[in-house]
Amino acid sequence: MALADRSFARRTLLTTTAALTGAALLGGTAHAAETRHAAWPAQFSLPDGFQPEGITIGSEPCAYFGSLANGDIYRASLATGRGKIVAKGAGRPTVGLKIDRHGRLFLAGGDSGEIRTVDARSGETEQVYATGGTFVNDVILTPGAAWFTDSFKPVLYKLAQGAVTTVPLTGDWQQGPDFTANGIERTPDGRALLVVNDYANGGGLMRVDPRTGTARAVDLGTAKLPNGDGLLLLGRILYAVQQQQNAIDVFRLNDVGTRGTALTRITDPRFRIPTTVAAWGRHLYLPNARFDVEPTPTTEYDAVAVPQV
Repeated sequence: MALADRSFARRTLLTTTAALTGAALLGGTAHAAETRHAAWPAQFSLPDGFQPEGITIGSEPCAYFGSLANGDIYRASLATGRGKIVAKGAGRPTVGLKIDRHGRLFLAGGDSGEIRTVDARSGETEQVYATGGTFVNDVILTPGAAWFTDSFKPVLYKLAQGAVTTVPLTGDWQQGPDFTANGIERTPDGRALLVVNDYANGGGLMRVDPRTGTARAVDLGTAKLPNGDGLLLLGRILYAVQQQQNAIDVFRLNDVGTRGTALTRITDPRFRIPTTVAAWGRHLYLPNARFDVEPTPTTEYDAVAVPQV
């Protein structure tokens, strides 16, 4: 299926499933403040037609965004909002991405089934890895490895020492008939992985043992993540983007990542289907993917900043 078709299927699956599972299940709603440091923009434009999905921020105040349209990488200064294309995607999509301390970008290639690594400074593609996957969606870096989700297969991909290993997901993992796995993070103690499952039990989190692939459902109380997308863990606070709900649901996890307590929901009128989240200072940054409109070369896209909880 073409990327446009997968995007449409994704939007169809996620648009209507959770309109009523919002703030009531999370106890309260925190509306994002409308101001921040006067010198730094709280909202800035991305290139028209870019179709952003992933975001990553490294050791410098610059955000990198990946394009679903053609895989290009756009770097924007958080201080000014200005940016430029720093790497070309050669027509292959970029979904999730992360940057390591060496300035290397790890890119999830969507329906190309590829994993790519790119030098963020030169923009040169270093390596391309074929996974045999269906839709390589998101990525998290751990010591010695990069882990990727596949939204249409019950597997994770482990990139380590220049080779990709496929790790089947077992245990409590339930693979839906369509889009299932999405965002990925580490547990607070760093010993396991957290993976969004948009299907099982109405949507939630799975804790995955990286050695075996065994998944166990994380106890989130009554909270659900049917539209769960990007994850961000800061200490024991987990931010989970609920794209179609235009919200970030916030949880406090125990150290091992088996249980989470819903703290609040962050909403903002500037949210237009945000997908992923990264942090700098005391702020969160999110690209607006605008999955509720059919993309064109002139469709406008942007990124927004909101305060952390």
